[in-house]
Amino acid sequence: MIGAQTAFETKMLLRNGEQLLLTVVIPALLLVLFSAVSIVDTGTGKAVDFLAPGILALAVMSTAFTGQAIATGFERRYGVLKRLGASPLPRWALMTAKTGSVLVTEVLQIVLLTAIAFALGWSPHGNPLFVVLLLVLGTAAFSGLGLLMAGTLKAEATLAAANLVFLLLLVAGGIIVPLERFPGAAQDVLRLLPVSALSDGLRDVLRDGAGMPWGNLAILLVWAVVGLGAAARFFRWE
Repeated sequence: MIGAQTAFETKMLLRNGEQLLLTVVIPALLLVLFSAVSIVDTGTGKAVDFLAPGILALAVMSTAFTGQAIATGFERRYGVLKRLGASPLPRWALMTAKTGSVLVTEVLQIVLLTAIAFALGWSPHGNPLFVVLLLVLGTAAFSGLGLLMAGTLKAEATLAAANLVFLLLLVAGGIIVPLERFPGAAQDVLRLLPVSALSDGLRDVLRDGAGMPWGNLAILLVWAVVGLGAAARFFRWE
């Protein structure tokens, strides 16, 4: 049942033009644009080496947080979740299927973005296992926050809030603009954001060839525990 629901959720996600734009097209366009045109000073080295890890973090955020929050919010509004909750599929299995759909979509995103980055001259380094661990924890953190928003706010409020958060974190999350460009006090706060921890951690591994960035991993773990715990506690199915 979980496999069938995961396949259904994935098909629905990929058939939704607006979500497809958010999760696939926008990250790809940003990667190509900012790698090809010197709009933002990304420091020494090739721009794509700085941008590719950040765009991967953006892809995770767009799918696990923004896309999932909006889709789940409207499913809750129209009574879809209530009906599914009354079906033989347990509620925990439904949430597992949604998480599986997010992971499948992220794999497709990462494959596409990695291919584009290689075409632009990207030269990644580091241990792939560290990258996978960062991506999984980042997915858990954003998924928990997205479900928390979808399960507590009205659908229209979720739509507005999720898109606003997406835009704010795109600018201030170290994805395209290095955090070093912000004032010192602001940097300390921004580094605690999940997207900053994910993009910085991926950048440390993929660009600098560093070992496991334990500080970033700890930040993501805290966000994941808090987000998923709060979503489980406060999520309303109706």
